Amino acid sequence: MTQSQVITPDRPPAARRSASAAVRYFYTGAAAVMVVLAFLGFSKFYLHGQAYPGREIAPPIRTLVIAHGVAMSAWLILLLIQPALIALRKHRVHMALGRVGAALAAAILVLGIWVGIQSARFTPPEAVIWGLSPKRFMAIPLIGVSVFAVFVALGVVYRRKPRIHRAMMITATLSAMAAAVSRIDALSNLYVGTVWEQYFGPFLMTMVFAVALWLLRCAVTRSIDRALGIGVACLLAISLLTMQLARTAAWESFASMLIG
Repeated sequence: MTQSQVITPDRPPAARRSASAAVRYFYTGAAAVMVVLAFLGFSKFYLHGQAYPGREIAPPIRTLVIAHGVAMSAWLILLLIQPALIALRKHRVHMALGRVGAALAAAILVLGIWVGIQSARFTPPEAVIWGLSPKRFMAIPLIGVSVFAVFVALGVVYRRKPRIHRAMMITATLSAMAAAVSRIDALSNLYVGTVWEQYFGPFLMTMVFAVALWLLRCAVTRSIDRALGIGVACLLAISLLTMQLARTAAWESFASMLIG
């Protein structure tokens, strides 16, 4: 074996640079799309300070809801900025903002759980949300924000492995996107009243987006992103299980205990 054979890279440098640029553009583009979806889903909140579909936010929890909305908006903006910092070789700024992001994720977890509990407390018990009573629907925000925190934690653990780190952060954000996407009537009306609503509830269009995102990621880089694929598969399974758990008497008893 000659020396040239030993040091020959698997791919030419130009190909590696092209793939790296494609990854940066992909994650920046994915974050930008999620920012747009969040704005569309929560347009009533951003523009008029109202809950969906134009209701007044219950005064006792208005400050709490606004705090949660601000924290989640800041997370999306951070998700948009971070890939650009890497592209500009601003690694120290990226890492500093990463620490801010970890603290922000912890705040989102606490605020998300508290909003979920308080919203169920102040929603009329006869209300029906995606076929669920307020107590049963509470499973969706509580489990969703917990899953968000788990994937962010995985992203922090794998921060020195960029491929896994990026996938975990995108997966974490996708786990929280159903709250926005399910409020876009043009998308939700495509399956409301069908068997898909029964199985996936408010998660379906977010899951369609997540799968499409993974397929696009694979097509753009001409490689299988196993980390993102596993993340998306986990979200699909969690979505199905959440809807089934929410309908159980055990969850309703647990929700009653949390509400008090």
